Amino acid sequence: MKLATFEVSTPAGPLRRLGAAVERSQRVVDLAAAYAAHLDRQDPGCDASRIASLLFPPDMTLFLGSGTLGLDAARSAVDIAASRDEAFGARTSYAREEIRLLAPLARPRVLRDFLTFEGHMNQAFKALGRTEPISPLWYEVPAYYKGDPDTVVGPDAAVPIPSYCQKFDFELELAVVIGRRGKNIAKADAHRYIAGYTIWNDFSARDQQMKEGPLGMGPSKAKDFDSGNAIGPYLVTADELDPSNLRMTARVNGETWTDSSSAGRQFSFEDLIVHVSQSETIYPGEVWGSGTVTGGSGLELGRWLKAGDVIELEIEGIGVLRNTIVR
Repeated sequence: MKLATFEVSTPAGPLRRLGAAVERSQRVVDLAAAYAAHLDRQDPGCDASRIASLLFPPDMTLFLGSGTLGLDAARSAVDIAASRDEAFGARTSYAREEIRLLAPLARPRVLRDFLTFEGHMNQAFKALGRTEPISPLWYEVPAYYKGDPDTVVGPDAAVPIPSYCQKFDFELELAVVIGRRGKNIAKADAHRYIAGYTIWNDFSARDQQMKEGPLGMGPSKAKDFDSGNAIGPYLVTADELDPSNLRMTARVNGETWTDSSSAGRQFSFEDLIVHVSQSETIYPGEVWGSGTVTGGSGLELGRWLKAGDVIELEIEGIGVLRNTIVR
């Protein structure tokens, strides 16, 4: 499934809902509405709306916490809406142009961003004029930093360039979404903790990053600014996507800047789960980035984003994450 968080306009104002995109009909199913309509037909005396709202809260993190129960109910809701929508009195799906897609996880529980592409590391070092080799430790330890969940925006959101930045950059990343709570997870079990995948544009103030790098504390204002993390457009469930070799592209104003692949990562997502869960509980709703794909940043290309640019990140099987850059 392609799960989504969306807003629909109502007389009382915008209403946030949980949905699933159905490609064959180009519509987005309102999961709670579809399931409630089904329950109401099956048992007119039940409190269908309340039951459906408990199964499908308008918060993806809460929904993921219900595990396979929620996912199975979502699949049923999609099937119901596809086959019987015309028979329902309630509105159970929307055309794409009728809604506003938000980030599938409007506020992730945690953002963790890794560095798993050796090709990106080599090209970034070259662009920065660094001549030393990649540290041998990089090949042993899946390094990451944590981002601010309150800076997340979704598809078609405007992304302002920070006032202190002259070299504004994108980063094309494949992101995994954690779907289960766990700790000290074995490699053989790690796949069970993956809810699915989405696209992450990890925007960067590169000139600020170059100033902060020598301090050895990791990125701070190079990454920490409003709207600095765009995620979306969908959360594609793990049963429908193999992340090992997906085409990953970036376009700016329609011009292709990056044409790469998710293949060749030093660490798999399962490796990352094993590493992070050592003596630490991971939770549903965490979003973890693969790190920038090889060639997936302006830094590697010597090109920067400017106000008015439209940046589109596309990953095979997930969709297109589009944002407009503003000053």
